[in-house]
Amino acid sequence: MILEDIKQKIEKANSIVLLTHEMPDGDAVGSTIAMYIALKRLGKNVDMIIENCPRTYDFLPFRNEIKEEGSREKYDLTIALDCSDIKRLNGFSNYFETAKDRIVIDHHGSNTMFGDINFVNPVSPACCQILVLVLEYLGVEIDKEIGTCILTGIITDTGGFKYDTVTAETFELVAQLLNKGINVSNVYKKVLQMISRSSFELRKIAMNRLEFLEEGKISFTYITKKDEEDWNAVTGEHEGIVEMARDIEGVEVAVFLRETENGYKASLRSNNYVNVSDICLMLGGGGHPKAAGANLPFPLEQAKEKIVEQIKNYL
Repeated sequence: MILEDIKQKIEKANSIVLLTHEMPDGDAVGSTIAMYIALKRLGKNVDMIIENCPRTYDFLPFRNEIKEEGSREKYDLTIALDCSDIKRLNGFSNYFETAKDRIVIDHHGSNTMFGDINFVNPVSPACCQILVLVLEYLGVEIDKEIGTCILTGIITDTGGFKYDTVTAETFELVAQLLNKGINVSNVYKKVLQMISRSSFELRKIAMNRLEFLEEGKISFTYITKKDEEDWNAVTGEHEGIVEMARDIEGVEVAVFLRETENGYKASLRSNNYVNVSDICLMLGGGGHPKAAGANLPFPLEQAKEKIVEQIKNYL
């Protein structure tokens, strides 16, 4: 049984490190911190590494214990959370590859099963929802601290409970968290509604650049490094732009490009029938059927051309 195997690996490990995917979102951060708290309560020596954690999640408990590098070169056990591929481990795949044991807990349909033990459920709306089963099997109580992290992941990856990946189990779990005294509306506001001035200005820039292709079925926009520098934007402040473009009537696929050191990072969202995970897989990325991404090591116009050409095949 996979849960029993996970429990045994955790019990015998003296040193554990938790990793998640690059450009971490609420599900990545929430699942990592929730697991960190649980392992600490089990008396484990554990590190959690999240580089450039967005300040949106500063309200989460134990946020100040996140590290940007490991405290040792090798660990007995590495657990990757909310990550579909070892290449997406935010530059920390060395901690995964050199560990004695390696566990993957995830919900991406594109997961490559890169662990020794893989607990992957692609129909789950969030990694945090899967993690609840793991924590219950470990005998760890999901209290207000862990529950806040779990709720953050669920709200983020369901778009505030509006995606069709939401299940009855999702609402049952949220009801349990409410009964534990967790303020669902407050977490929702912090994760999805409140934005910084920098984030607001980036959204304005992106919306001013928005264009529609293929008879309005594709929306396309972008921001540059200079845009972010001009408004002193920090990690994660571009979040939400692609969703705004997707929500325009008639749009099936929204494309948002963000300039990086090596080209552009593409974020894709779809509404009804296009599987953007398949599109991103063709470009070396991945994700979910309606939310995915890929790194494009090209100048802007070339990156735009490549992504749009792939999308046309699915319209």
